[in-house]
Amino acid sequence: MKTLQITEANARKLYKDATPEFKTTLEDTFGKEFFSDKITDRVKTYEDACRVLGEAPLNELACFISGLTQDEIFYRKLKTITKALNEGWTPDWSDGDQKKWFPYFNTSSGFAFLVTYYSYSNPDAGGGSRLCFKTEALARYAGKQFVQIWDDLLRK
Repeated sequence: MKTLQITEANARKLYKDATPEFKTTLEDTFGKEFFSDKITDRVKTYEDACRVLGEAPLNELACFISGLTQDEIFYRKLKTITKALNEGWTPDWSDGDQKKWFPYFNTSSGFAFLVTYYSYSNPDAGGGSRLCFKTEALARYAGKQFVQIWDDLLRK
């Protein structure tokens, strides 16, 4: 018996035209959500976002040694997550009609996702302009799914 090694990228390519039996084998190996076309099914963790982008996760110890602060590491993680969820979309800050969505949080009693908000080219859009999303649904998802990283960024 031989062992077949396959990259995640090749598994995705093969899956599209695979027989039902081979699809089942691939799903058993990689998980059914791995083959979903929906980005929110594929990005549930920071590590998932790295995988989608083909990037290695941050080595936090190396980051600390190089002088990055904790909040800078959390910001980089959220930038990676945002980039993965937006699937290539980047905000056009010169387009005053383009909506850019942000999650907002309530910190009065703990830390919780509160609401999403969009901004056009509004000069008071708040911090984290690189952490905006192309849709309200993605901003809502990012605010809820990654609430701990947002909390770490904003409060630590």
